Amino acid sequence: MKFNTKAIHAGQQPEPTSGAVMPPIFQTSTYAQAGPNNHQGYDYARAGNPTRTALEKLIAGLEGADECACFSSGVAAMDALLKMLRPGDHVIATNDLYGGTYRLFTQVFQPFGIDFSFVDMTNLSLIRQSLNTSTKMIWIETPTNPLLRIVDIHALSDIARDHGALSIVDNTFASPYLQRPLELGADAVLHSATKYLAGHSDVIHGAVASSNSTIIEQLRFQVKSTGAVPGPMDCYLTLRGIKTLAVRVERSVSNTKVITQWLEDHPKVGHVNYPGLVSHPQHQLACDQMDDFGAMLSFTLSDDTQEAATAFMARTRYFTLAESLGGVESLISHPASMTHGSIPKEVREEAGLKDSLIRISVGIEDVEDLLADLDDAFS
Repeated sequence: MKFNTKAIHAGQQPEPTSGAVMPPIFQTSTYAQAGPNNHQGYDYARAGNPTRTALEKLIAGLEGADECACFSSGVAAMDALLKMLRPGDHVIATNDLYGGTYRLFTQVFQPFGIDFSFVDMTNLSLIRQSLNTSTKMIWIETPTNPLLRIVDIHALSDIARDHGALSIVDNTFASPYLQRPLELGADAVLHSATKYLAGHSDVIHGAVASSNSTIIEQLRFQVKSTGAVPGPMDCYLTLRGIKTLAVRVERSVSNTKVITQWLEDHPKVGHVNYPGLVSHPQHQLACDQMDDFGAMLSFTLSDDTQEAATAFMARTRYFTLAESLGGVESLISHPASMTHGSIPKEVREEAGLKDSLIRISVGIEDVEDLLADLDDAFS
């Protein structure tokens, strides 16, 4: 089954009672039972819901996983994965990391005795040097947020496996349409489904897909025990969004390639970060492990100051200044003060994230209008 067919049909079938083509929204908190523990697969909606089950089967199918567990947000999905660890355990993560992930690591789990190392994951020797007897997880983001570095999923998954650790890949930026980490050896793949999967900036959602039965068992325990579950309407909206994932991403990527080249040729632009550029340090790796290069980019201005970046973003019209990414609309943001504001300035700058950096999530608008908007912002 090809990807576009999977996006419509994977794990899906008409609802047996009515024949509804789309899974209904099962807006219920509990389920009637024929007797104690004698039910039709569902007893209480925190543990399971048929609309959620339909979505989990669909995401699992897209990622090539045996199962998927859905959560109320991407951060809730991260939280559940980290709760598999115990005090004294060690995690290696990229030093170019989503700010919310960094905050969860350092301010929530580190005080409970989990140790974290943040290293440049494009350098495999640094990963090997960071391993120790307590390393239980390698946390991979690729492309990274917001510098669009590409990390070798296959190599890092092998390193983790040889060390007896788990490899977790945050696949939010790429989506399963462009990259499927489980096929490259990863143990689990994470999504902030708020972004490309749902795709319309109208839902908060998270998911983890895996064929590792131990991981899935522990995630389902977290779902039931800590309750960070998505509501049925959120699951339905994400289901509906995934049906058009391929066509949305294709259009956004097409727009991004045009915009990236336009920015790279602009005299007022300093540096453009986009793995589709031949000049990108990991361009060949992106060609090897991705089906295309994504719809996220970041850049600095030749006037490499936060004041210039702020003034530029204030002048855009179609690029809305806002958090998040992956929707049908184009968004522009200032990572240092928005998505990565929780990371200390010295840590950001050491990783290469300057206060002048601008991040763009390219939508599906007509590219001529987006170029004109950027041109106006430069004037």
